[in-house]
Amino acid sequence: MKIINTYIAKTLLTYTLGVMLVWLSVYTFFQFINEISLIGEHNYTTFSAVIYVLAELPSIAYSHASTIILLGCLLGLGHLTSTSQLIIVRSSGTSILQIATKTLSAALFFIFIATLLGELVAPTATEYAKSYRDNLLGRNTSAVSRQGFWLKDGNTIINVKKNFDGHRFGNVTLIQTNKEHHLDAVLHADKATLDGNQLNLEKVKHYQLKQAGEFTKIQSKNHRNYNIDIAFDQSLIDTLKKEPREFSALGLYKYIVFLDGNGLTSEAFKVELYKRIIRPVTLMVMLMLSMLFIFGSLRDATLGKKIFLGIIISLFFELSSRLGGVISLRFNYDPLFSASAPTLVALAIAYLLLRRKSLGV
Repeated sequence: MKIINTYIAKTLLTYTLGVMLVWLSVYTFFQFINEISLIGEHNYTTFSAVIYVLAELPSIAYSHASTIILLGCLLGLGHLTSTSQLIIVRSSGTSILQIATKTLSAALFFIFIATLLGELVAPTATEYAKSYRDNLLGRNTSAVSRQGFWLKDGNTIINVKKNFDGHRFGNVTLIQTNKEHHLDAVLHADKATLDGNQLNLEKVKHYQLKQAGEFTKIQSKNHRNYNIDIAFDQSLIDTLKKEPREFSALGLYKYIVFLDGNGLTSEAFKVELYKRIIRPVTLMVMLMLSMLFIFGSLRDATLGKKIFLGIIISLFFELSSRLGGVISLRFNYDPLFSASAPTLVALAIAYLLLRRKSLGV
């Protein structure tokens, strides 16, 4: 039995690596074509374009891991079926459900490796690729993020008009509220520098509000330098221009905690996090739906047609499950429920059908 398990896993691994190689080769080719128009600008050369495209590959492999593993495992099973090797395996006493379990175990191992690659290597490689490309093209990373931003930090609302490099800011306004959420003070600085857990303000105008009976008294002061403690750090500033998909899972969790702690909207980031959590289960469902066609009779249709139909249905299911996140954002449904409910229902149905086919019912 151990030899059979090893052989099946080896076959699935071979086909999965083959699919990944083809998939990434096609992406590399078209991405390099997109970069050709930039070659020759400043210090951006052909070799630089190749480095940039290669550094993007871990992120691409991770984002398409489910589809790559699905195709690899199905093609591997198709090879075993077309060469009658699955018939020999089944004649040794191995049921369809046991073969499906072995396939799912191998697929989960593959996605575990892909997750490690995507969470540990991909974010760093993508960040390096963008910085490397921008520097050679003469585009400072600061130019990308010079647009200002709003940020809530406890009882302080910070507005930055100019974000030079994520570390130095210009035209900064701080709006402070008291425990009753009433306006307490307003500070305006020409310049500000982020230094650890402190925001160092320069040329500050400080307006302090005090209630005097029915009237509000405003006291104005000028400060050459003024320091204020903050709860966020440099990493949060660096994430302000990122899309949810560009975060690592740990980065998503930290950002969600920060947003929730300050009463800010975090649903889009929660949807992305839950999608990653449920991804292994979604892959299991996709494989189980596809395997229902592989183990069918070949008299009604060829194996190639059955594999193609299984892949189409599986990919349609994955697309439908992704729509759950969009629906939850639009209609304010629970993101975790929207992401997991369709997958769990389809998993139960696919398992029952595979079990029924295994028992020959």
